[in-house]
Amino acid sequence: MLDVMEHLATPRAAAFFDLDKTIIARSSTLAFSRPFYAGGLINRRTVLRSAYAQFVYLLGGADHDQMERMREYLSAMCTGWDVATVRSIVADTLHHIVEPIVYAEAVALIEEHHAAGREVVIISSSGSEVVEPIGAMLGADKVIATRMVVADGKYTGEIESYVYGPQKAIAITELAATEGYDLQASYGYSDSITDEPMLAAVGHPVAVNPDKALRRLAISRDWPVLDFTEPVALADRARLREARRPALAATAFGAGLVAAGVVLYAARRRVRPTES
Repeated sequence: MLDVMEHLATPRAAAFFDLDKTIIARSSTLAFSRPFYAGGLINRRTVLRSAYAQFVYLLGGADHDQMERMREYLSAMCTGWDVATVRSIVADTLHHIVEPIVYAEAVALIEEHHAAGREVVIISSSGSEVVEPIGAMLGADKVIATRMVVADGKYTGEIESYVYGPQKAIAITELAATEGYDLQASYGYSDSITDEPMLAAVGHPVAVNPDKALRRLAISRDWPVLDFTEPVALADRARLREARRPALAATAFGAGLVAAGVVLYAARRRVRPTES
């Protein structure tokens, strides 16, 4: 009975992850420029322009003005696209495009939060047609992403819901009210200063691969800072996990070794989620 009461008293919590440069090493939308070209949605010039935008994004992140320019560029680019075609291209190329650029450290954190009983929510300013399949691949419990206006099965170029900046904080607050999350017991991860409102809305904010402005802010507020450097194909990670299982099962200390490994891994990055 006591165990039941303790379980009921434990607040329900979530871990909110930005996607680009937090879970994956690139911009999720721009990463699909070549498949979109192969599918006839964009021309070669647009592919080159997207590659340059990706380079600039990776080099220094994106402040508010850069994000606004990217939003305008992507809205204009996708105007008239057939939504079913976009979904098909993303589904067909998802593992080839995304798996190699997923951070191993982010996958470990997602697994750790799940093990601790927290739901994992990916929240991104990229389009839902890209983010939702990525979220499903990563085992996220929920996805919040930008949604475009669709008419007659095609994008109009207008945005129905732009999940960016303060809107991210509003979105997770609304989701917390619906799902019963305790935001003060929840975690937030992002690379960008534009996500400061979201990070400030949770009790455990963490800066991941932060841009210069967010790094300064995190240091000033004593927020943990993580630097992810190990993109790894999810399939390779799964094979490594399967290969380790017989060895772990052969010893009574297996579970303890795994737990110790998680502690050491997180300690090296100056943060470890703990039970709320």
